[in-house]
Amino acid sequence: MSAGALDGRTALVTGGASGIGRAIAQAYVREGARVVIADRDAPRAADAAAGTGAAGHAALDVTDPAAVEAVSAAVARDHGGIDILVNAAGILTEAPLTEMDPRLWSETLAVDLTGVFLCCRYVVPGMVERGWGRVINIASQLGIKGGRSLSHYAAAKAGVIGLTKSLALEVAERGVLVNAIAPGPVDTPMVAGITAEWKAAKQAELPLGRFGRPEEVAPTAVLLASDPGGNLYVGQTLGPNSGDVMP
Repeated sequence: MSAGALDGRTALVTGGASGIGRAIAQAYVREGARVVIADRDAPRAADAAAGTGAAGHAALDVTDPAAVEAVSAAVARDHGGIDILVNAAGILTEAPLTEMDPRLWSETLAVDLTGVFLCCRYVVPGMVERGWGRVINIASQLGIKGGRSLSHYAAAKAGVIGLTKSLALEVAERGVLVNAIAPGPVDTPMVAGITAEWKAAKQAELPLGRFGRPEEVAPTAVLLASDPGGNLYVGQTLGPNSGDVMP
């Protein structure tokens, strides 16, 4: 049997119980990685771990600094360090900015942006210490172009792109490569809560004429985590987005 692209690597995937996170976890397992799935929905994390063949799972609220620190330390201890961090945890709601409850804004920024910061904050130092690591942050094309009734989500994802570039500048020379993936609309449970009208209008805009599937995003995450495939990507934002954004 030929070696996988990620043989011997340990990956922590947040938001790995469903959608893009689960598809990435599955792809990493196929490529030989030891994967730990972290998600705030503990039963679904356990189911995803069993369904993908992941090495473990953990309940994790990425907005809780103490919980992020504890889970990161436990995974590193149990598996000899974390080589790959995928920040896929996120939420998506819909509201015009002029009618948005400030609590909705704060919740979205907390999960979709601060959660990425916290996971990087507690995982990346170990990568720097070992001189090798890959961080893949799941952003969105809406962080580049914006979206009607999605200002909170677009702002958070734009922040993820800025965080990605800034952290990449800090740690690339020490062997840790940080990049982002900005998918277009993808058929996931998270998108299921958006109105049918919004989804129909968005699909009509796409040059490809359809939403993506989680398994079509996962290969980009494999590329960025692999050696030598991902070795020259530093602070980049890759866009499997059905043509919604063409930089």
